Amino acid sequence: MSKLYIFLADGFEEIEGLTVVDVLRRAGVEVTMVSVMGKKNIVGAHHITLEADALFEECDFSDGDMFVLPGGMPGTLHLGEHQYLAELLKKADQEKKGIAAICAAPSVLGDLGLLRSRKATCYPGFEERLTGASISTDLVVTDGHITTSRGMGTAIPFALELVTRMCGKEESDTLSKSIIYNI
Repeated sequence: MSKLYIFLADGFEEIEGLTVVDVLRRAGVEVTMVSVMGKKNIVGAHHITLEADALFEECDFSDGDMFVLPGGMPGTLHLGEHQYLAELLKKADQEKKGIAAICAAPSVLGDLGLLRSRKATCYPGFEERLTGASISTDLVVTDGHITTSRGMGTAIPFALELVTRMCGKEESDTLSKSIIYNI
């Protein structure tokens, strides 16, 4: 079974995070919600409290196939400040494991230099933080092993792209129909 880790911080965009969790679990992917805050209860950008499955320091991550960053403020800032998450993302990049970020969170990847010479997208206004990337206005962009997306309104196509990457196009198409998306 494929394994996805999604990293949550206080101030994350709830729809971006939970859409990924919901859609990927429907596809049969093992999804672990990981808190980078040192506590399991995370408060989203719109004051919705969520209990993470695990704390960052409790996880091994070696079994991860995909690592996902939701956007939102100040959640993205917290993700960008987490030294061990930065190290994990750099290692995942070197190993060509899946990395995905939506909304403001591609800026974290840009700050780490992971988007150099890649096509990428993000929430409008964060383009300058995508260091070295070829900026796209597409809703979802996959370049190699990295997927980026624009924001809350693109959460479902973003999640379905991750299903395509992890489970195949047929599974993504079947799931898209079952959730009444773009029929």
